[in-house]
Amino acid sequence: MPIPEEVTGDEIDKDVRQELQSLPKTLAEDVARNLVMVARLLDEDPEAAYGYSRVALRLASRVAAVREAAGFAAYANQKYSEALAEFRAARRMTGSVELWPVMADCERGLGRPEKALDMAGAPEVHKLDKAGQVEMRLVAAGARRDMGQLDAAIVTLQSPELASNSVQPWTARLRYAYADALLAAGREQEAREWFAKAVESDRDGSTDASDRLAELDGVDFVDALDEDESEDESEDEAGDSRGAPSDDEAEGDGKG
Repeated sequence: MPIPEEVTGDEIDKDVRQELQSLPKTLAEDVARNLVMVARLLDEDPEAAYGYSRVALRLASRVAAVREAAGFAAYANQKYSEALAEFRAARRMTGSVELWPVMADCERGLGRPEKALDMAGAPEVHKLDKAGQVEMRLVAAGARRDMGQLDAAIVTLQSPELASNSVQPWTARLRYAYADALLAAGREQEAREWFAKAVESDRDGSTDASDRLAELDGVDFVDALDEDESEDESEDEAGDSRGAPSDDEAEGDGKG
């Protein structure tokens, strides 16, 4: 797959670059450039990111960072079985529990929420940092909702992190998930309050909390472009009706 000339491979994290030092120099550069493309395209073009991840995997399947990147690319394309296999491989290579929450979410994607809940109660969770534990809580709540257990999902999300007034990288997503669960349970007023709190903490626009809040407030958004097109069409139709003579007028002109 083509890679822009300006992508050198030096853009990758130093930890990943260190992992690649086990490879021959030219091969390490090729792998690094493909990993850069995976990172760049993962959100905007997951399918292309997946393609680059497969190239990197073919070149260096024994590098943990490559297996992890391949896992996230597969995950972004909803290839959950493949993603889980790659995450497991990366975990075996590193011994880290960092990928535990996303592995559990793959189980959800595969239609196994019970397995995800089992993982949420496993000893590995205690080894996660705070961000990882919050992510695991979000996955567990999602698994409860998959099983139709809305009240349990709401309780799962109730935590010191949710109640805290400090804004952390995970705050907006946690508040959003809680608001969404409340709304699904028919608790609309509480949901509105938590969507508002999610908006307050969503500094990088990682959620659509503002849109959800507007919907609850009965605000309809109209696309300005669509509105302009509609106005143009209305003017054209009006012009056509003014310019076309009626049947009587046409007959009158013919007689004269």
